[in-house]
Amino acid sequence: MQIDHERRSATFAIGELAAFSTGPRPADSGPSGRWRAELGSHWHREKRAALDTPDLLRRAPAPSFEVPLRGALAHRGWLFHLEGRLDQSLPTPEGGAHLRELKTTLDHLPRPADELRAAHPGHFHQLGLYLALSALAEPARRFTGEVLYIEAGTGLEQSVPYLEADRAALDAHLDAVADFLEQRRAALARLRALRWTPAFATPRPGQETVVPDLVAALRPAGDGAPPAPVVLQAPTGFGKTGVLLEAAFHALREGQADRLVYLTGKSTGQLHVLATLQKMLGGEAAPPSSPLPANHGSSSLVIGPWTLDISAPPALTAWNLRPKREHCVNDVFHCTRERCRFLHDLPRRWRDSGLARFHLFPAEARDLPALRAAGHAAGICPYEISRASLPFCDVWLGDFNYLFAPANRGVFVDQPTWDPARTLLVIDEAHHLPARVAEAHSHALTADELHTLLAELPDGTARPLRRELESLWRLLAALPAADALDLDTEDDLAASLRGLSAQLAKTPPDHDALSPAAADLLWRFPALLAWIEDHTLEKLLWSPRPAELRLTCLDAAPVIGEQLRAFAGVVLATATPPPPDVFAAALGLNQEPPQLQSPAPPSFVIRHWSFVIPSAPWREGSYDVALDLRVDTTYRRRAEHHGTTAATLAALRDASPLAPVAAFFPSYAYAEAVIARLESDHPALRAALQPRAADLAAQHEWIEQELALADILVFVLGGSFAEGIDHLGGRVSHAIVVGPALPEVNALQRARQTAHARQVGDTEAFRRTYLVPGLQKVNQALGRLVRAPGQRARVVLHCRRFADPAYATLLAPEYQLGHHVLTDTDLADWLARG
Repeated sequence: MQIDHERRSATFAIGELAAFSTGPRPADSGPSGRWRAELGSHWHREKRAALDTPDLLRRAPAPSFEVPLRGALAHRGWLFHLEGRLDQSLPTPEGGAHLRELKTTLDHLPRPADELRAAHPGHFHQLGLYLALSALAEPARRFTGEVLYIEAGTGLEQSVPYLEADRAALDAHLDAVADFLEQRRAALARLRALRWTPAFATPRPGQETVVPDLVAALRPAGDGAPPAPVVLQAPTGFGKTGVLLEAAFHALREGQADRLVYLTGKSTGQLHVLATLQKMLGGEAAPPSSPLPANHGSSSLVIGPWTLDISAPPALTAWNLRPKREHCVNDVFHCTRERCRFLHDLPRRWRDSGLARFHLFPAEARDLPALRAAGHAAGICPYEISRASLPFCDVWLGDFNYLFAPANRGVFVDQPTWDPARTLLVIDEAHHLPARVAEAHSHALTADELHTLLAELPDGTARPLRRELESLWRLLAALPAADALDLDTEDDLAASLRGLSAQLAKTPPDHDALSPAAADLLWRFPALLAWIEDHTLEKLLWSPRPAELRLTCLDAAPVIGEQLRAFAGVVLATATPPPPDVFAAALGLNQEPPQLQSPAPPSFVIRHWSFVIPSAPWREGSYDVALDLRVDTTYRRRAEHHGTTAATLAALRDASPLAPVAAFFPSYAYAEAVIARLESDHPALRAALQPRAADLAAQHEWIEQELALADILVFVLGGSFAEGIDHLGGRVSHAIVVGPALPEVNALQRARQTAHARQVGDTEAFRRTYLVPGLQKVNQALGRLVRAPGQRARVVLHCRRFADPAYATLLAPEYQLGHHVLTDTDLADWLARG
């Protein structure tokens, strides 16, 4: 959908306008959508073949199939430009035409016609739009219509004629669409007068020019083309969230975008964005001395747990979309509309639920407890309240998955107002994006899962479908552990999935008779086939254990790049980006590596993407680094140096009597081995190892407790504690990084290295596969130690590899140079001088 609010016109695909709804999505979307689409395509082909006979084709005029229709309808002051393809047009004896739309259903037919109309109103709206366009194009002809329902599996048909009541329902539907467009038009008018308070009343050193630089970088090019993606590289503690929001507000007010989508990789980041939004939009006006001052005054905000008491509509509304599991109020978390009472018959019950108040009334509380309570009382899934509220909001805040994961992105992209060409996209912690997207495009399948599915199949399941499932089960059961499947096995797997998907389209089993897990597995098979047949991604098919298949995406750069290029503007914010050439390749922006000046200028453009790198003078001299060349922490040699590592931890603790030492290790196993040696050699010291799989509350509790009790806090590089905990800044004065945390050498890493080698050669492939991610973890961990002016940290880089130029150049500049420790005396001297 594309909307021109100034001209009051909107462009729709006919099916899109027919299905338009600001309430819960229809039952044929979601995880089973691809399967249902395959069912529909199969029966469309079957019914066309039934009419595509020599006798019928010799008639004049002959039936027409997939008829393109295009035109415009005026309604309530809006002009709807429409385009679509009618399934069938059958000539009538009197010179008219009978229009037919084919729809596949998993429900048993026949059913009362009124039930089908109530369950699938969009089907009749779609047919009505085809009838209206046909009548406008040929007013002298008479057009009638029907929706032909086909029961999947049996092919049983039921025709439902288009009646005058259906025409009235279409008029009411178009009324609702026009009302919604008017609401959005009013909201955009408020955005163009948006006012806010800068996040920082007095800019921190280095912040003075960053907002103007971002605003300039986000302005369209002279030819009207979207601006190049912008990378904001600023250290942890710089205040990126505030400056990103201020630059985004300028883009919204200047009409460069109609919506802001702000994505983060962690819930902690989303909470911080919410707090910053509330501060900027609920406080006092910007003083005249602020850079790029806003229109003075204050505005209102309605978000998450913060609700302001206002009488006028807020100038900007935002919604933080939390995971579906956090919304769930059912006894068992498993989302199928046939089995969950909070999802069953949802569109009909939504209309009378009163839950639209969450986006209609600004004073309504929108935090998760309020949504869960309202959903439970109304018998409607709280996640559907959030989903239904998004089209009415100007800022969407959520996880990477809502845009980049195939299983989740429909929550955003299927919204009726989704238009990336009018959307500003901000991605925080963007260095995590490539790995997260690759993970979202990966799959797993085991022989045990298939065996359970076969055991659950109802007795009436078609024999060809059962045979295809058994064939796939035998193929998986015979898989040995292997770093990669051979080409013959890959071909066999593709052929098996192809045959299985075809049988699912012809004769699907009774899904009501299957458990939720079994039904989910059936829905996945067409998606797995599509994944195998998609040649744009770098992939690996392998088997970590016998009878277990992994379908791993090694590089999702083509997907990321394609999506980034669709937006009106993109900002990728990060404190610790990979080298620019590596970052560009990982994001699908494969450009020549930039030649960075030293120090880099505050902003510069590099062939189709630009950088904004503000200074942070308060970080200069804040790290005192020692490069410990006494030890080798490679996997084969590290055990020889456990005693030295334990003694170094003890020495650091002696030098930091008022605060514990932060120690970062590459793995739990390595950390546990050194802790055991520490307990043996230095029993008076207490080391606390970060707990595994702790949620945010548990992490915070552990940090606060151990800061008071422990002598040494032990973290694992790359974990949530090392990368996402901000409580250490200013509270830990001494830290040690034990080794550069290179990824484990395994089948996946070898496959990635081979893929990189085809593009950039063996040496650079090793650098991108092992060195870049390993040293990036070090940069992320150390960046948390200094987050504000006046904070300091003394850091030991505990491995001789840190002095190797291949490693050292991948460290942040403040960690690259330091005091070389060759002996125990050198370490003591360095500690004593502090």
